[in-house]
Amino acid sequence: MTANEKTSPIDELRAQYEELAELAGSLAHEIKNPLSVIHMNIDLLSEDLVEWNSPQSRRSIERVNIVREQCERMQGLLRDFLRYARLRDIDLVSGSLNDQVDAVLRAYKAEAAKRGIEIKRYLDNDLPSIALHSDSLQAALMNLVKNALEATGRGGQLLARTYSTQSSVALDLIDSGRGVDNNTIMHMFQPFYTTKEGGSGLGLPTARKIIEAHGGRISVQSEVGRGTKFTLEFPVLKRIS
Repeated sequence: MTANEKTSPIDELRAQYEELAELAGSLAHEIKNPLSVIHMNIDLLSEDLVEWNSPQSRRSIERVNIVREQCERMQGLLRDFLRYARLRDIDLVSGSLNDQVDAVLRAYKAEAAKRGIEIKRYLDNDLPSIALHSDSLQAALMNLVKNALEATGRGGQLLARTYSTQSSVALDLIDSGRGVDNNTIMHMFQPFYTTKEGGSGLGLPTARKIIEAHGGRISVQSEVGRGTKFTLEFPVLKRIS
């Protein structure tokens, strides 16, 4: 760029955003280290208080446990934030969406059985390949499946279905859970928005960011008391002639 050339307002905003995102990520990382030290010393202090075995120490242990719980919550929040902030360009390779879905459903098979939830799968064996990054895509799918199981009561179902459209490969994740209202649908992909107690509000935004990094998109339909349907669509991998 020459001295006479000017950057556009959009380029300036993008540069400011990238600088702010990098700063926020660095700050979160710096907070993470002293927080780990605090957590470790809280555990040591708790061990000392247990040895005293007095009414005063028992009251102190209760307060220490509150501090530990909040410390663990902050560590989880920082972990989710760093995962969200660091996700940028990822290396994609040819792969099967079915394989990714199957791996995630197998990982949650025991959890679903424990909750009394039936997992049904209808995976199209003729699906074209997509460009994917296995670890990050599975992380996004795990977040969606975990949310679905937590929202579904005993005796409910989670259905996973893959299929081809005219221009994409798609996945539906449909649960028979409690569903959400329109206001929640409007905000659920915004960072730090959550309706779950103790939630970071970064799970769904990170999942969407991962899916978009795959060139895909995610949409949601839900009805309170009836369940929720997430639809993920990915571009078909072009064949080399």
